[in-house]
Amino acid sequence: VGDHHSLTIPPLPRGRAGLPRLAGLRLVHTHLDASPLSREDLTDLLLLKLDLMAAVETDADGLPGRVFAAHIQPHGEDGDLLDLIPAHRPGQSPLDCAELIRALEAELARWRQAHRAGDDRDRAILVSVSAEPRHEIDPSLAELGALAASADIDVVGTVVQRVKTVKPRFLMGKGKLSELVIASLRLGADLIVFDRDLNPSQVRSLTEHTALRVIDRTQLILDIFARRAKSRAGKIQVEMAQLKYLLPRLSVRDDSLSRLSGGIGLRGPGETKLEIDRRRVRERMGRLSAQIDALSRQRKAQRKKRVRHDLPVISIVGYTNTGKSTLLNTLTEARVTAEDRLFATLDPTSRRLRLPRDRQVIITDTVGFIRDLPPDLLAAFAATLEQLREADLLLHVMDLSHPRLEDQATAVVDLLEKLDLGQIPTVAVLNKMDLVAPSLARTLARRHEGVSISAPDPGTLGPLLHVIDQRLSRLESRARSA
Repeated sequence: VGDHHSLTIPPLPRGRAGLPRLAGLRLVHTHLDASPLSREDLTDLLLLKLDLMAAVETDADGLPGRVFAAHIQPHGEDGDLLDLIPAHRPGQSPLDCAELIRALEAELARWRQAHRAGDDRDRAILVSVSAEPRHEIDPSLAELGALAASADIDVVGTVVQRVKTVKPRFLMGKGKLSELVIASLRLGADLIVFDRDLNPSQVRSLTEHTALRVIDRTQLILDIFARRAKSRAGKIQVEMAQLKYLLPRLSVRDDSLSRLSGGIGLRGPGETKLEIDRRRVRERMGRLSAQIDALSRQRKAQRKKRVRHDLPVISIVGYTNTGKSTLLNTLTEARVTAEDRLFATLDPTSRRLRLPRDRQVIITDTVGFIRDLPPDLLAAFAATLEQLREADLLLHVMDLSHPRLEDQATAVVDLLEKLDLGQIPTVAVLNKMDLVAPSLARTLARRHEGVSISAPDPGTLGPLLHVIDQRLSRLESRARSA
């Protein structure tokens, strides 16, 4: 029920979200000014994937006049996804609505099946809404696409909107949001991934007005970490990060209150479902925090044993997918998973390594870094990353072939500073020298005062081992003189 200005559509059931079907609802309303369907009517039809949108005009006496109606057509001519039904008098509709809707849903299902061809992966559209210049947006979207691929998501399209100011509710205007929904219907997408962090109110607004699943960059990274975590410590820390992300995003989904309390002095609505969910999340986070503390104490005990054996510790750090695990495998004949995808390795691995001067060291592979690493994820992995504090030397692995090498290197240095690890001696290791011109490899090695290598090729690692040996000898000399 509305007034002569507008009507407000209440929250609609979302049981069909993600399916190749319409919303299961028809919206029929009156236009008191005897006008056809408005732009806002058609926008809501698209955004909410309604079965049908209809407006009944009224004449001067308040009696019903013509009926204007429209529906979505999955693959209209000239790319038009709306079919406007000719105006008609009430009771004289040229269409069998139920049969029309069944036919539309059948067409949606056939189109989806033809495009998926047995592929059950999520189909996603990547979205960037930013005030940054295009040369900043494109590399960021490319990295988001790599993250999506690492999460086994099929990226079917991208949408970019440059704005002076990001809108607080939808990030973009309703017109652009309508284009996004149209693109999702055309491409068979069931997931929208934003290349930025969304606050809880933005997620609610977008999901309530688009009938599409919406996630942000942080949620995507958390999903990848949850897939990759194999050790008990990794699983605990990922779950902790997920709960920290979830807690402020819990929203009321109950239509009624649960009366869990009763008796004299305790009468009232009791706890809502929302309050129960929040309390359970906090309790779970408390238990996980205790387990993380226990793991931290266990690691400290293990590090004390290494100190007693007087073994130097070297930690490999770097941007994700720069070849850290491959380097560890080549140096120590370890069998750590190494794939050409972001965050292929999550759990840290330590091995012994014998240097040319018959010196033994402990070398550790750590989780890869990424720009704008979610703070909750960084905090949850503090127990894992604190082993870097005991490192005598860091190997900062960079990807020589990456077009944003400098930005990636800066992101790693900034994260090390945030972790108070900037004071640890570091050797720059410029990997993938086989993928660039030798002159470029030499130039970048000089600029970063590092060593060029090809991690899978043991023949290129001699200079690196020599530099490591020299740096450790200098550190030991300084320690003795001090």
